Amino acid sequence: MYICGFNTAKIRICTMVKIGTLELSDFPLLLAPMEDVSDPPFRHVCKEQGSDMLYTEFISSEGLIRDAVKSRKKLDIFENERPVGVQLFGSDIESMREAAIIAEKVHPDLIDINYGCPVKKVACRGAGAALLQDIPKMVQMTSEIVKAVSLPVTVKTRLGWDDTTKNITEVAERLQDIGIKALTIHGRTRKQLYKGPADWALIGEVKNNPRIHIPIFGNGDVTSPEIALQMKQRYDVDGVMLGRAAIGYPWIFREIKHYLKTGELLPPPTLEERIDVCKTHFLKSIEWKGEKLGILEMRRHYTSYFKGMDNFKDYRMKLVTTDSYNEILDTLQQIGEVYGKVA
Repeated sequence: MYICGFNTAKIRICTMVKIGTLELSDFPLLLAPMEDVSDPPFRHVCKEQGSDMLYTEFISSEGLIRDAVKSRKKLDIFENERPVGVQLFGSDIESMREAAIIAEKVHPDLIDINYGCPVKKVACRGAGAALLQDIPKMVQMTSEIVKAVSLPVTVKTRLGWDDTTKNITEVAERLQDIGIKALTIHGRTRKQLYKGPADWALIGEVKNNPRIHIPIFGNGDVTSPEIALQMKQRYDVDGVMLGRAAIGYPWIFREIKHYLKTGELLPPPTLEERIDVCKTHFLKSIEWKGEKLGILEMRRHYTSYFKGMDNFKDYRMKLVTTDSYNEILDTLQQIGEVYGKVA
């Protein structure tokens, strides 16, 4: 153990955060499993910038057991990503159990269960956040998965279905009792989707519940180093999970780490850094998906990488409309030359 923190009223004793046998650093920063975002190319740049734990995109249990190409492809994980978890979602208990067995064969570091996705195509099929309306089924499903695999099993969920059913305390206790090794809580209900402020007070209540002994990670509205520190100090969570704040801005991980360690804010990434990381992301996308699909799926990231740059519309249009590998690289070089002169 060692002393950490700065200018705080109390001294914090830092220890490793353990998820089963998996050890993470004190107050780890987790990258959220986001559909069509958290693929290997995106995970690569977030890992380079300091993310401590990565997750796959959430994967359909039905797709896995039916050997669907898209679902199987999402199981691709690489050694330089570790530790990395595979996240599964589904509504059928047996399908989820079988999918967990399949996922374990690619040797992730843990299996995570999605009980938090609020989108209609998931929740209206009885998966994701829909399980918050049927806690006995959630517990049974989780128990079957825990028994089926030897890896640590974790869960990501929300506070409840709506404001009248914020049952996260019961959920946390019951899931811990049947063997999950960590819990990530998004501080909104399913009905809220991503609207309104996240309720971290309730996350803190779960963390400080004397019955709870597994790590509790908080998720929702962590968009700056200052907010991450506030959540750490005020609610005593074991770490935070970042999602939308990292899209196009993987530097958020290094900025939070530096601030927690020193109390100083790092300057934002330079233009050169933006271009270099965007280029790395692009090349990894081509490497993993092939040129055609890699170019197509990279388009959703360009606006975020260059957010806030004046008179950027023409360059953005070039990046999101061309199918040419070389033209994209040329455009990135032009951005550096033109905006570098302006600076």
